[in-house]
Amino acid sequence: MRDEREVDGAWASFQTHTTAVPSPDLAPFVARYWIVRWDLRGQEPYRQLVTPYPQVHLSFVDDQPGRVHGVVRGHGFRTLAGAGRVIGAAFRPGGFRPFLGRSVSTITGRVLAANELFDVACLQNGLDQDLVRSVEALLRRHRPEPDPTADRVAGIVALVEAEPGITSVEALAGRTGLGVRTLQRLFAEYVGVSPKWVIRRYRLNGVTQRLAAGRDVDWAAVAAELGYADQAHLSRDFRGIFGESPTHYARRYPPVTVSPHGV
Repeated sequence: MRDEREVDGAWASFQTHTTAVPSPDLAPFVARYWIVRWDLRGQEPYRQLVTPYPQVHLSFVDDQPGRVHGVVRGHGFRTLAGAGRVIGAAFRPGGFRPFLGRSVSTITGRVLAANELFDVACLQNGLDQDLVRSVEALLRRHRPEPDPTADRVAGIVALVEAEPGITSVEALAGRTGLGVRTLQRLFAEYVGVSPKWVIRRYRLNGVTQRLAAGRDVDWAAVAAELGYADQAHLSRDFRGIFGESPTHYARRYPPVTVSPHGV
């Protein structure tokens, strides 16, 4: 049976999500910091769905050793129990390549111990701002020289995110003036996944935005708009990324309240 805490936004009763922007000197590498805190004392553990983006993450759970998470191509789950917190640095697409010093595709789907790359195994507990400062101090000690190619790749991914009309690698090649093979090599080296996967992931954001708004969805029209051959292909891709059908996933959002005056 479905956990009632995962529907209608009920998860917000026991966990909070906050974010912070990186300092200017780290902004070429880091997209944001994120902190999740939960309190499930007296409750059963909760199976948290985690959906992927084309970002490498460095995370620290409570006082446990930190980990580097390569990009994953599909959804996963994390079990939350008791009370705890996790802080993470989400790197810009391409932004972890200068820290890693090799192709990001070599860690795709993998989890590394943070001390394989950084000189801190754990973080002390503290307030959110203290945790962010600790992570920034760690990254500064290892900050590499800026990589113009990493910045260029981040810009290409941002273009995909911003322009829903880009539904194929060929269309992206046309917008960037790069060949398809060049894009494929760049994404393997700097992002860790293919440009096709990145395009598909951001196009599916359009689906979740419609679901969050509580709209009636014409699935055939949406599939055509996003460049899918039909609704079945859209549903298959959505399930691969989110682990559920679009209609099942829609229950995770809080109900949308509609004013009787239409406002």
